[in-house]
Parts: sequence; structure tokens; C-alpha cells
Amino acid sequence: MLVWDEKKCAQNKAKHGLSFDAVYDFDWDTSITLDRSRPDIDGETRWAAVGWLYGKLHTIIFTYRATDLRIISLRRSNKREETDYAQRT
Repeated sequence: MLVWDEKKCAQNKAKHGLSFDAVYDFDWDTSITLDRSRPDIDGETRWAAVGWLYGKLHTIIFTYRATDLRIISLRRSNKREETDYAQRT
């Protein structure tokens, strides 16, 4: 199940112009997944899914909590992520 914090969702929309609801339109089938863990900071494994949303590459930062996929951030992909996507697809 996809879950997120509503306050974090509102902050993401203000910062990146995207609500976490958009993850339902994200093309998970053609996305790549990258390890974006910062154990010294976060204390948990974080992942980045890079894939297509609304005709452009976007990145979803997420973690697993029990059986849920918890969304942390959703934004346009940066150049490094675009390069990673191009090299892996």
C-alpha cells in the first residue's frame, strides 16, 4: 500500500508543485530503483524510483515500512538521475 504524511505532502506540493497523489500516475513498470540511503542521517534505507510521469522523468524517494511503501518526496529528476535512467534502460 502507498502511504504518506499529509503535512509532508503539502510541503512537497509547495516546494515541487506535485502532490503525492501523482504517484498513482507514475510509470512504475519502466522505472529504475536506486539506493539513496543515508544511514548516518536517516537511520533507514531510502530508495529512489526514477521514471516517467506526465511525459517527463520524475523521482520518488521512498522507504518501506512494514508492508507499506512510504512516499518521502516526489520531484522532477535531476541530471544525475536522468543519466542513471538512460544508462539502465
